[in-house]
Amino acid sequence: MNKRERLENTISGEPVDRVAVALWRHFPGDDQRAADFATATVAFQQMYDWDFVKVTPASSFCVSDYGVQDRWVGSLEGTREYTQRAVERSLDWTMLKVLDPERGALGRQLQTLALLKEAFGEDVPYIQTIFSPLSQAKNIAGPELLLRHMRTDPDRVHTGLRILTENTLRFLDAMRKSGISGIFYAVQHASYDLMSEEEYRTFGRPYDLEILEAASRWWFNFMHLHGSAPMFDLVADYPVQALNWHDQETEPNLAIGKSKFAGAVSGGLGRWDPVHTGTPIEIRDRARQAIQLTNGRRFILATGCVVMVTTPMSNLRAVRNAVEDTA
Repeated sequence: MNKRERLENTISGEPVDRVAVALWRHFPGDDQRAADFATATVAFQQMYDWDFVKVTPASSFCVSDYGVQDRWVGSLEGTREYTQRAVERSLDWTMLKVLDPERGALGRQLQTLALLKEAFGEDVPYIQTIFSPLSQAKNIAGPELLLRHMRTDPDRVHTGLRILTENTLRFLDAMRKSGISGIFYAVQHASYDLMSEEEYRTFGRPYDLEILEAASRWWFNFMHLHGSAPMFDLVADYPVQALNWHDQETEPNLAIGKSKFAGAVSGGLGRWDPVHTGTPIEIRDRARQAIQLTNGRRFILATGCVVMVTTPMSNLRAVRNAVEDTA
């Protein structure tokens, strides 16, 4: 099977020649320039031959044009530290403007996608990371201030979320000719550690569904549910083809998650243990357990989030080889 055939069969639960597999990571520093970011992304794919490429820009790419500033200070995840926010008062949410997706950091990301289209063509499915409006709001204001404003000035926060949603919809429209197969939709606040279900139903879910409806033009939309206490049941009906969460660190496990979600589930490997700190043999054994748990159907072998930028190459190769060993 080619990559698209394998993924489409995986999504629908039909037989595959082997389990699909993919890992993704940040490219700190390189992610600040379109050509360098595309080169790093292509090199990572050429080295390991994943079944799809998750394009992983810095989380600030969609909000830096509001004046948000960040820097990389050596995080093993490759994520950047925010040094300046754009919202300090609740009134600031009402001052956000709709951005032009062809300019600034958004435009730079479109340039990256154009370069990836040249490199991958139709041979390699690639999906663009899109942060939920609530995740974008967190990066604009900071996590504590966002929650405070949600609870003290909800109407103003909704005004900001409406603008961020419009920005995202415009960016999706601008990606029509980018060659992407779908989006990687990052949901970070559907977690009991952060808020109640009612709060997420109010400030998260309506905007999520609006964006995912617009993304339905693509065939492979992949959602990541971040956090150690996910509201799995609240988002299990989202219209995406694949769902990824920290299954090695929290409930539900893959089998239960698969029973609740209609598409493909993704995970099976801890990004720290065994992928970062373990051995190739441990990775192979853990992969075999995950494949057995899911019967190798509607399953994509992956980690629950980004792999570390210092993960041993032999371990990354072991993840890729694991699906061949169990085919």
